[in-house]
Amino acid sequence: MNQTLTPVILSGGSGTRLWPLSRQQYPKQLLPLVNQYSLLQETARRLDGLDDISVQSPIIVSNEEYRFVIAEQLRVLGKTGKIILEPFGRNTAPALTIAALAAMQGGNDPILLVMPSDHVITDISAFQEAVHKGMSLAENGMLVTFGITPDTPETGYGYIQYGSMLHEPGTFRIARFVEKPDLATAQSYLEEGSYLWNSGMFMMRASIWLEAIEICRRDMLDACRAAWQPGSVDGDFYRIDKTAFAACPGDSIDYAVMEPLSAHLDTLPPGAIIPLSAGWSDIGAWDALWRTLPKDESGNVVRGDVLLHECHDTLAFSENRLVACIGVENVVIVETSDAVLVAHQDKTQEVKHIVDLLKQRNRPEIRAHRKIYRPWGWYDSVDMGERFQVKRIVVNPGAALSLQMHHHRAEHWIVVRGTAQVTRADKTFLVSENESTFIPLGTPHRLENPGRVPLEMIEVQSGSYLGEDDIVRFEDKYGRKEN
Repeated sequence: MNQTLTPVILSGGSGTRLWPLSRQQYPKQLLPLVNQYSLLQETARRLDGLDDISVQSPIIVSNEEYRFVIAEQLRVLGKTGKIILEPFGRNTAPALTIAALAAMQGGNDPILLVMPSDHVITDISAFQEAVHKGMSLAENGMLVTFGITPDTPETGYGYIQYGSMLHEPGTFRIARFVEKPDLATAQSYLEEGSYLWNSGMFMMRASIWLEAIEICRRDMLDACRAAWQPGSVDGDFYRIDKTAFAACPGDSIDYAVMEPLSAHLDTLPPGAIIPLSAGWSDIGAWDALWRTLPKDESGNVVRGDVLLHECHDTLAFSENRLVACIGVENVVIVETSDAVLVAHQDKTQEVKHIVDLLKQRNRPEIRAHRKIYRPWGWYDSVDMGERFQVKRIVVNPGAALSLQMHHHRAEHWIVVRGTAQVTRADKTFLVSENESTFIPLGTPHRLENPGRVPLEMIEVQSGSYLGEDDIVRFEDKYGRKEN
């Protein structure tokens, strides 16, 4: 019998320990850290080719900040999905509750596979085999989680102890959840053999989750329903009600429902755990990424324009400039256009302290990269002075910026590739390669790419104020008011 599965991809995390690549407006799940695909794209591809199971379009629960990037990354894969926007982060239990309400529209009750968007799994066949096992359990009304078979006494993960075996080979009852242990306790878990790392992946029918959350956290379910019902469609996205969701308590799937399972067998749906050995990592910090990626004969991982001499067990990433390393060991070096990180492998968890300092000082490097993605393409702030800013702008084929006006700046546009269609006041005209035009201060204008190749331009802004909030929008095909 053909079975149906709906992936739920949770994409609300910020990944601050992977700064400076990961930023508030462009977190780690959107980055191609392992191969040419982002972690989110890899998550969406993880079920491709799953035998005997009909995989539906994913439900993605996301932060509003990077909604357009998610939509574009799905489009590149040839996939569609329901992208639900959370106005605030409330942890994973409300996110799954909102996704379950969405999945049950039209009287449906699919099996949900809940996956964080920022994990790596290298053995896809082993993962898909575990999903097959989970399907039969979920069809029988169980709340299923996946536990990672540990190979080291890891102190950065929570653990789940499994109990007696269920009827399906390789599946077990959940005995108990335990918090992140100290090293001695983690070593004892590893030696005992019945403890697994908590992966944060789950499987259940949508109705079973709603039944469980109603028993455990009725206040959360009520708040999610109140936020879901008056929500609205906004282009490719579904916006839940901001005011109602503000009243929703925050909690994780583990704390809200999964941990109480073993203590409330009489009232809650039964819980199950499936051990999984599939090359899993949550890429929680730079040292975890170093362990995941292929290395040279000296244990080094490099990306970009990097030269090494007598280096060992080093990760060196370069986005823009040549990075040269001599005689370093167990070091992480990450270069971006506006920041450079140098850290010892043993201290990569402490990148969060640098992020905290950036927040305290309101530094722009915490929020976004110099290169900013928009639904129409992207721009890169190449240079900036007291009364000027230079941007490189790329507009996708068929895309258009909003019809807008600026109160405090004028703009000079130079086309270096493609053809621009420019609206300036009441005139519309074409600007070809090696041609330019001028947009006076206070003049309504729009930039469009009518061609089949990306439009590349240089924009020179001049004026008394050059902030991105100096925009008055008259029309926007993407429904934006602010960005």
